[in-house]
Amino acid sequence: MRAIISVANREGLPMLAQELQSHHVTIFSTSGTQQELEAEGIKAQSVNELTQFPEILNGRVKTLHPAIFGGILAHRGLAEHEKELKSHQIVPIDIVAVNLYPFAEMVRDAATTLDEALEQIDIGGVALVRAAAKNFQDVVVLVRPRTISPCCKNGASRVR
Repeated sequence: MRAIISVANREGLPMLAQELQSHHVTIFSTSGTQQELEAEGIKAQSVNELTQFPEILNGRVKTLHPAIFGGILAHRGLAEHEKELKSHQIVPIDIVAVNLYPFAEMVRDAATTLDEALEQIDIGGVALVRAAAKNFQDVVVLVRPRTISPCCKNGASRVR
């Protein structure tokens, strides 16, 4: 299994990532999230490894790429989709853990400039959540990393 994690609010991030790794999920993340994970001793691969393309425009374009959205939107078991994934060397993505930039909090502060406010309008995060929701039968979407918690007698996890 593969997950993309790209979160602005990183509360609970280490616990989520550790739980995913305990289930042998490969984690891909954007640069800031990856740095946070690695600071916690958690291995994560860059989304650049999936896309074979760097983040550009000062980080404005990170995840908006067919290698990511194809991996999220492809219907598992649909021969045509499977064939396209293979021909374009796209791997399925099973889990999307994303939360959005803190736009509302930023614009509440009267000292926030227009340029600062504009940088808090999240494009990729919204697109990732919507893509995962559109393919809900194959992809799990998490928007609050802190809400995953260990439970159950068999060691499984529950996502709230």
